[in-house]
Amino acid sequence: MRPVVWLLAAAWPFAAQAQQVPAPDQTAQGDLAITIYQNNQALVQDVRTLSLTAGRVRQEFPDVSAQIRPATVTLSGPGLGIVEQNFDFDLLTPYKLMEKAVGSVVTIVRTNPATGAETREQARVLSANGGIVLQIGPRIEVLRDDGLPVRVIFDKVPENLRARPTLSVTLQVASAGRVPATLSYLTPGLGWTSDYVMLFDEAKSTIDLQGWITLTNNTGTTYSNAAVTLVAGAPSGAAAFGRLNDATVDTPGTETGPRERLGDYIFYPLAQRTTIANAQQKQVGFLDVKGTPARKTYEWTNAWLGADSDPRSAATVLKFSTAKSGGLGDQLPSGTIRVYMRDRKGEPQFIGESRVEAAPMGSAMSLRTGEAFDVKGAAVVAERKKLSSKRWKTTMRYDFTNARADAVTVELAQTGLWGDVRVLEQSLAGERVSADRMEWKVPVPANGKASVTVVFDSRY
Repeated sequence: MRPVVWLLAAAWPFAAQAQQVPAPDQTAQGDLAITIYQNNQALVQDVRTLSLTAGRVRQEFPDVSAQIRPATVTLSGPGLGIVEQNFDFDLLTPYKLMEKAVGSVVTIVRTNPATGAETREQARVLSANGGIVLQIGPRIEVLRDDGLPVRVIFDKVPENLRARPTLSVTLQVASAGRVPATLSYLTPGLGWTSDYVMLFDEAKSTIDLQGWITLTNNTGTTYSNAAVTLVAGAPSGAAAFGRLNDATVDTPGTETGPRERLGDYIFYPLAQRTTIANAQQKQVGFLDVKGTPARKTYEWTNAWLGADSDPRSAATVLKFSTAKSGGLGDQLPSGTIRVYMRDRKGEPQFIGESRVEAAPMGSAMSLRTGEAFDVKGAAVVAERKKLSSKRWKTTMRYDFTNARADAVTVELAQTGLWGDVRVLEQSLAGERVSADRMEWKVPVPANGKASVTVVFDSRY
């Protein structure tokens, strides 16, 4: 067979008999269908046509994931029964080849850089732990990375080294012939996230939103021409996608979305087959909505009935809906939304980003993009008076300033109102939105100030 040459650290070439594997630009995979979940896990279904003889035979399946979970492997086909399966995960590299050669005899080829003349010596590999130690005749030599032209030639590739991740299966075959067989397995290393690009038009109070699926492949294997389905959700038994930092869903929707589903999971099948190369990120568009109504507001929150007297910026918030009518008209898988606005020249400028929770269709959304430069607020304890041994009367004043040339509305929230906290007086009517939270919509004039005073009766 024609020898194959590798380079080790750009200094030590090796040669050995090549294995019978597909060429680098070919694959042993068949008809691929891949289901990818949001927890860095995927289900691979690979339909290959096998030429088999009757009886007990050993069949190899190269080009499976290098991170395959062997306990999840199934192989189905007419007249096939699995007797035994093995996953060979030691991949052929110069280092592995030398490591497996410890105790064996190899050929060292040295080239005189001045004359080009070659000399060959037989050497026994004594160690490959942190360096190559050789016994050449009566002497012990360390094969150094000194830039001199040296090659190591091996008689063969060890049987337990594979050029590609390979699953070997011992089968009991009922009858000889060509058999279509479906190989299925779970693997980590394949995952996806959703990323969104939002363009906010403040003058029109609308948003344009593009959604992108980002596929990531770190399995050690390229999947060629695969039918890919993405699943929004993480099945139990593996690490979840992670808790999001920003609670972007104000009110969960109750509308049924247009996407395919299986049980409680939402499916996003890609429109066309695609190749997911190893160590690659690939982006595919899945959402493009223009002119959806949206509004900008400011939020300022005070925790418990305490003072926050140092002026603090209000949060800039975009509010929109995923409803079919007047909204995006779709459900959103969790991901990151990056928001842009056009400047005076018409160029889009980045103004902030936020995580978005998985949102059913019909959800009311709040997207926090950052802190307002010129809208600030402070909370002052104007008076705290003891009414009895268990009750107190607290007078809170909330002061806001607006340095903008236009009027704004600040959505003030007071949290920590647990128990039987009651409102005795308020200068502006508010709303109790939950057991521990009240909200007020405070109008603040252009280049002006505004204050709200609220008297609470509480245990303290």
